[in-house]
Amino acid sequence: IGVNYFANNQFDKAVTYLNEAKSADPENYSEKKAMNSQINTTNREQELNRLCREPSDRLKETAILSSPGSATSAWTVKIQSNLSYNVYNVVNVVIGEPGCEPVVRGMQAQAVNLAEPFDQQGVLAYGTYVIIFRLGNTYVFYAKP
Repeated sequence: IGVNYFANNQFDKAVTYLNEAKSADPENYSEKKAMNSQINTTNREQELNRLCREPSDRLKETAILSSPGSATSAWTVKIQSNLSYNVYNVVNVVIGEPGCEPVVRGMQAQAVNLAEPFDQQGVLAYGTYVIIFRLGNTYVFYAKP
């Protein structure tokens, strides 16, 4: 709302300025029009930068970028064992028909449980199913024991 008000207010001032400039000095009108356009662009950029810097309790956003042909960003795994602290050996599973056990697919990998302390031994049981995400070079999941 603030950006729209700011933009509309600046637009009204610009139209008034250009109308006055056109009637007062027709030869320099195009130069003043170009200069005014540059000023409006700079003002809008400054206002957007200001709004981006101010913290807002009202705005909570999450963005996920996806493109055609991209893989899913989350998938299901089964806990195989505890490797060390809150790091587990996991294996990918495919969930099929209702009432059927998920089918193990793929190789074993290591993943970090963010719900457990980093300085204590993990306690998730073998066979627990969790949803896993890849963040950079690390697989992570969140499962409370």
